[in-house]
Amino acid sequence: MTFQRTLIAACAAGLMATTAFAMTPAEHKAAKDSISADYKMNKQKCDALKANAKDICMKEAKGTEDVAKAELEAQYKPSAKASQKVAEARADAAYAVAKEKCDDLTGNAKDVCVKDAKAEHVKAKENAKVAAAQAKPADTAAEKAANVAEARKDATAEKNEANYKTAKERCETMTGDLKSKCVDDAKRMYGQS
Repeated sequence: MTFQRTLIAACAAGLMATTAFAMTPAEHKAAKDSISADYKMNKQKCDALKANAKDICMKEAKGTEDVAKAELEAQYKPSAKASQKVAEARADAAYAVAKEKCDDLTGNAKDVCVKDAKAEHVKAKENAKVAAAQAKPADTAAEKAANVAEARKDATAEKNEANYKTAKERCETMTGDLKSKCVDDAKRMYGQS
């Protein structure tokens, strides 16, 4: 009986502690307004720049805003899905900036840059999916292990495909047998057929 009372008291204390740190709707709105104000200020800083530097700055400002919004929502309503959205927002922001930076290049160098950016984006998004699978509750340890293993398998396949496309793009500067060998090596390295 004493154990039950202690357990109930501990649960109640834990519940009160969590609600004490929960964000109120007013705090949530104030934080959203602050994020919007920061975005506007960061956008204004970009106005002084020219050409692609301005475009990169704008992507960075938008990415920072998107990540801040995702983090705010994860803080306001914590969940594994919210954590995944934060990781995906970070991946999307980094990808947008990296891709924009590629615009300073031309020809194959630009193509390789874009493929590299895409491969990093795929890697980050797939890692977020694996982390979500690890955080997701399951009925049994075996079921959870199977779900995580499946997520890892899918992630590896997606990452390998993206890395293969990048490696293949690098082969485009070559000709003849050298190019064929390069593509074959990339296929072998990333398990593509």
